[in-house]
Amino acid sequence: MHDLSKYSLAQLRALEVQVIDELKTQHFLSISKAREQILHIARNAGLSEKQLRSIKVGKAPKKGNVQVKYRNPEDLTQQWTGRGRQPAWVKAWITSGRSLEAAKA
Repeated sequence: MHDLSKYSLAQLRALEVQVIDELKTQHFLSISKAREQILHIARNAGLSEKQLRSIKVGKAPKKGNVQVKYRNPEDLTQQWTGRGRQPAWVKAWITSGRSLEAAKA
């Protein structure tokens, strides 16, 4: 590595331009290489490039919104689905000796 503290601002800006250009070049080359590898694998599997492009990939199932399971009876804007960490109001509710069932939505 070079000691960049000895470079002037103009030299650092020029170096920045060179680094950005090289990053773009390396990114393009890595994508091209990956594309060639994929095409090689497809050809070995008996698929043409056209067949490979026509393959449709199914989408992952969409995660729906989870229904609110608990609401703070003292402040209805505070809600919890029952998943993940308990909010502070739930912890305080339970600590005060009240049942979580009493906060069911």
